[in-house]
Amino acid sequence: MAQPNSPPSAFFAICLLHSAVATICGALIMFYLNEIAAFGHGRETARKLQGSTPHDQLLIQTSDSFAGLLLVAIGFLLFMVAFIEDRDFQAFFAKGCVLLHASMALWRIFFERRLEDLAGDWPRQLVGDIVLSLSWVLFLVYSWREKYD
Repeated sequence: MAQPNSPPSAFFAICLLHSAVATICGALIMFYLNEIAAFGHGRETARKLQGSTPHDQLLIQTSDSFAGLLLVAIGFLLFMVAFIEDRDFQAFFAKGCVLLHASMALWRIFFERRLEDLAGDWPRQLVGDIVLSLSWVLFLVYSWREKYD
């Protein structure tokens, strides 16, 4: 068990970083989707992503709001998990996060790049998935080094 005044662990720092990213992105998606889409994809693509009929627009806005809410919930979950000090759980959780980010990267490679309107954005998002996954891999390498040294 860690001492009350001990410095935060790498797991704690990574969880807080990922928590902040997920929460901020989720809030931006829920409340500023049009501005974020125009900034990330360009105005023309953002307009296409909004839908063409009022019914489509409502479905897309509802879906995007739920996606943003899910990201906020994931951010809070990561914040709570950051305070768990069990090394076995931390390693298990980090492996799950690597698998999740790798799955997202594969999704972008095999499916998202085929979407005409999003074809220009998938490489940048793929780099983001790889960087997020790499942070967990580095934590695993660091924790294995501590365990076996």
